[in-house]
Amino acid sequence: MNCLDPIPFANLYVKEAKIGAISDENGFFQIPLICQGSFHIVVSQVGCKTREFYIVVEQDTTLLLKIEQYSQIMDELAIASTVIEAPTTQSSIHLDVHEISQYSDRNMANILENLAGVSTIKNGNNIAKPVVNGLYGDRLILLNNGVAQSGQQWGPDHSPEIDPLAAGKITVIKGVSALAYQGNNLGSAIIVNAPKIDKDPHLHGSVRYFFESNGIGNGLNLRMQKYHQKFAWSFSGTAKKKGDSRAASYFLTNTGAEEGDFTLQTEYSHNASLKSKLFFSSFNAHLGVLRGAHIGNLADLEEALVRSEPFYTKDHFSYQINAPFQKVNHHLLKWQTTFLLDESHKFNLTHAVQWDLRKEFDVRRAGRSLRPAMSLNQTSNFTELKYNGHLFNDWEVSSGFQINVMNNFNEPGTGILPLIPDYKSNKLGIFILAIKKIEQVNFELGGRYDYLDQRVATITRGIVKEIKRYHNNVSNIGLSGGAKYIFSNSLNLSYNIGLASRNPGINELYSFGLHQGVSGIEEGDPDLVREEAIKNTLSLSGKINSKILYEILYFDQAIENYIFLNPQNQFRTTIRGSYPVFKYTQTRARILGLDFTSAFLFTEKINASFKASYLKGTDTQNNIPLIYLPSNNLFFSFNYQVPKVGQWSQITFELNNKYIFEQKNILSEQDFASPPKGYNLTGIKISGERRFSGNPFNMFLRIDNLFNVSYRDYLNRLRYFADDLGINTVLGLNLNF
Repeated sequence: MNCLDPIPFANLYVKEAKIGAISDENGFFQIPLICQGSFHIVVSQVGCKTREFYIVVEQDTTLLLKIEQYSQIMDELAIASTVIEAPTTQSSIHLDVHEISQYSDRNMANILENLAGVSTIKNGNNIAKPVVNGLYGDRLILLNNGVAQSGQQWGPDHSPEIDPLAAGKITVIKGVSALAYQGNNLGSAIIVNAPKIDKDPHLHGSVRYFFESNGIGNGLNLRMQKYHQKFAWSFSGTAKKKGDSRAASYFLTNTGAEEGDFTLQTEYSHNASLKSKLFFSSFNAHLGVLRGAHIGNLADLEEALVRSEPFYTKDHFSYQINAPFQKVNHHLLKWQTTFLLDESHKFNLTHAVQWDLRKEFDVRRAGRSLRPAMSLNQTSNFTELKYNGHLFNDWEVSSGFQINVMNNFNEPGTGILPLIPDYKSNKLGIFILAIKKIEQVNFELGGRYDYLDQRVATITRGIVKEIKRYHNNVSNIGLSGGAKYIFSNSLNLSYNIGLASRNPGINELYSFGLHQGVSGIEEGDPDLVREEAIKNTLSLSGKINSKILYEILYFDQAIENYIFLNPQNQFRTTIRGSYPVFKYTQTRARILGLDFTSAFLFTEKINASFKASYLKGTDTQNNIPLIYLPSNNLFFSFNYQVPKVGQWSQITFELNNKYIFEQKNILSEQDFASPPKGYNLTGIKISGERRFSGNPFNMFLRIDNLFNVSYRDYLNRLRYFADDLGINTVLGLNLNF
């Protein structure tokens, strides 16, 4: 079924009139004897998202009401999703607000990890960042409401400072390049967009609550919105608190977390051609780091790498967060004005300010643990003028000019030489994207130029400490092209090729010292040069008899001067403890893989999905594997839906299973510890919906790691010291009003 098919036997309910109707086999319905006035109509159907419409009736009225199928059936195959207002040749997948709310206990990266081709690199469960087709960090663009996220994103212990519960949709683009966005990306992009404000003059919103057994966590999210003829607003606020997580057989001491976030967006319509938007978000987190990952001496460190249970493990649960821990505050203020010259030409002027404050606290002597070992303050100012429109020969064009000014400095008073130096950067960018459809083929072309002026003040590494300054001037060019051939409504083939480059990050060039968050000593290399990459993607997608949907994506990316954090097979003891040593190095690399996604619609009540990801990375310069790439994995889910039981409707039973293979594409001498064995996780979920005073109420019960499997994940940096999470039961409640 696609979005244009009729929805037979859908339930319709008019809240104010307290009457309803059921559509016939062709999707038609009739509601007679309604007086003039304004009404809310709620439409629901098995396998579809319940949706509420606001209408004004002044006479006999004909309506066309559109509802969408649930995410677990269709959204994972939203191959035609796009970031510009035109057809695209790029492969993408997305999660909507319903799917996000079903995983409201998770952070943004962990919500995405069940999508094909998406993994996470972690520092425990609280701290995770997404990995798409083997790339993460600066190589992956992350957009927060249309603005490239600016923060301390250089380490695997630095999660994206974004509240997923404030999002209306999260899209993952697995194409060759996100050229419209400023950054150092080499291909993919993750786009987090706030929900659109419905054109309804009444106050509406939702309240979402969750409880999770592992960590005894609680979370609450409140969303509200209201629309006027010229002015509209929406608000989202989230509060979360959890204590020590638990592995299968022991507590993970000092892994609690606290979070408080809110977003506010407003829209003002000056006239039919001129509109302005204001968006503000504030993310604030207090995150514990496993105590057993910080070791006092070399002998204990060597023992910790082979222990079945980490040091400092307590036999009781606690909400207390002691050192080591992190405090993160990130604020974004965005103003945008849109001017419609006519139906074919649109201009956007955007200015965004971001402020990111990160404090990391270590286990220190003489009562200094509450004194930050690292305190970083970053501000950025981003301005963009963008054009969208139809030009000669029906080409749909998006182009823009961007300026980004960033200032990053270390707050004084830590008593420790900074891991990351102070720096300032000015970046200019120009891009153009063009798309055209000729009969059954969509063509897409793009180009981008960036100029970066960067000034850095470092402290020398010798015994005599001096300030050494660097002035970097670099230019980058990105190009992309693609074609999508639409054989029929049931089959299409896409090919994309992209050329991109990435400047070494500040941490890769100049970091030197203990990186507290990952319990390791890191050393940068000022002589690193920029990465240059060519990526090819080939995608085949379609459906068979409207019952089987699928997408097969093959990607192959060659990266010259690939930068990676290389374990040095040595440990170093400092006054702060003993730690493994890592150094940033470069090589020639190749990353290739295959993502397969499918959905099977057996009946209107029964459906299943299957996803598989294969990835291989090779250091072609030395003919050895690349370290720290995701393991191959399989995911399967089976869903059974019941139309109605008593007052409950949309009842869904889900059984899912995820298998992560052992990472065997690695040599034993490349890491401090051998990759962990593969593991299998089973989960179940039950959800349903009912109405209270005409308002939909949704409840779900989810159990992750149902059989309490003891395992360690290759991309979790804490796997050197401890197991991953054990069984977790999550109860979620969601009331819309």
